[in-house]
Amino acid sequence: MTADEHLLILVLALLLDRFVGDPDWLWQRFPHPVVLFGKAISAFDQRFNAKHLPGVLRRRNGLMSIVALLMGAAIAGWAIHGFLAFFGWLGILVEAGLVAVFMAQKSLADHVGEVSRALRSDGLEGGRLAVSRIVGRDPETLDEPGICRAAIESLAENFSDGVVAPALWYGVFGLPGLFFYKMLNTADSMIGHKSETYVDFGRAAARLDDIANWPAARLSILLIAAGALAKRGISALGNAIRIAVRDGGLHRSPNSGRPEAAMAGALDIQLAGPRIYGGELVREPMINGAGRDTATVSDVEAGISIFYSACSMLTLLAFLGFLLLL
Repeated sequence: MTADEHLLILVLALLLDRFVGDPDWLWQRFPHPVVLFGKAISAFDQRFNAKHLPGVLRRRNGLMSIVALLMGAAIAGWAIHGFLAFFGWLGILVEAGLVAVFMAQKSLADHVGEVSRALRSDGLEGGRLAVSRIVGRDPETLDEPGICRAAIESLAENFSDGVVAPALWYGVFGLPGLFFYKMLNTADSMIGHKSETYVDFGRAAARLDDIANWPAARLSILLIAAGALAKRGISALGNAIRIAVRDGGLHRSPNSGRPEAAMAGALDIQLAGPRIYGGELVREPMINGAGRDTATVSDVEAGISIFYSACSMLTLLAFLGFLLLL
């Protein structure tokens, strides 16, 4: 498959995910590929992360496990791509549909939009229930501005690792790269946290995921800024870039703070700061501390608008790459 066909598939996948998303009827009948990745990760976890093992051995097992999982994912992507290449245009369309499965434009916007709809129709309790589906912090500790901030932070962070990163990994490395990235990102979400069970076994997965997401997190700044320009004007573009450069490193994650800071600047609101996870207070600096300290439902809706505009910029970028190669 030529490079221009490669980018054409990416454009088709982004458009398909944007307007169709993940239909529930499909995944009620078939297992989502990420679910299959999760089962593979769980199998390695159960086999090689026994509690009686010393930390050094669990770290070694974790490294060997993630390497094996990533190699298996890349080989599967290579095999599927090779098989589809025999079918010409039909294979291109099928691969575009498969790539779209790993994107999260419409599903992410729908979930965040449900938070704003719940707040407007069902008040604080409805908003807490809706936001609990997309963030890990304790919903009962959140007031309405806290719910809105949590939704916006989730939108910005997942734009990077749920949209930009899969597109970038597919655009550069094809289906093997996309499978590699999604396996790694799934492993990070399952075993990459610093709990007693996974602080050693998941260490390699967490570190590799940070590296894999580094380029997308920085590209997402420019895309969010471009989206802000389209929706809110030149001042929003400048503010998004300025806050991202200044405050992007305040987050505990080396990547998540970049798109969050860009979105905070675009909307001129404060994000991050102290919050509660699992009953424990996590103290972090406020991103865009000079911005408005009260996020509103309107800010959530404006964030979704900027998000969709940024997704359009990503699709346009892929299309321009296709035209240049063509």
